[in-house]
Amino acid sequence: MSEDARKLVEVTKDSLDAAIAICGPGVQLKRIGEEIQKVADAYGYGVVRSFVGHGVGRLFHSGPTVLHYRNNERGKLEVGQTFTIEPMLTAGGIREKYWDDNWSAVTADGSLSAQFEHTLLITDSGVDILTL
Repeated sequence: MSEDARKLVEVTKDSLDAAIAICGPGVQLKRIGEEIQKVADAYGYGVVRSFVGHGVGRLFHSGPTVLHYRNNERGKLEVGQTFTIEPMLTAGGIREKYWDDNWSAVTADGSLSAQFEHTLLITDSGVDILTL
């Protein structure tokens, strides 16, 4: 793996960890995106906007929608919420294109990208990571 790729992967994981670290009851949902964007900006990486985190409940992709970039979305984290945070950072542009299988996505400009994901549960005392 190239040093550029290794750094992108490391920073993407760091952005996820930073977002998880601020989660807890009453935290504004938009803070998740702020934390991810802050880490990405510090290294000059882009944050893909087309893919978002989501609630996990009776329906797999349910609310809340978790944006991974700075935003003004309303809403606060509540005890009992289960959701994902899954930032995707790029070394270039943030637009994606899909392969012919209509599932696999790559950056439109061919730049490197990395993605990490965890499923979380908001508890009385903070947050539990369910996917460790």
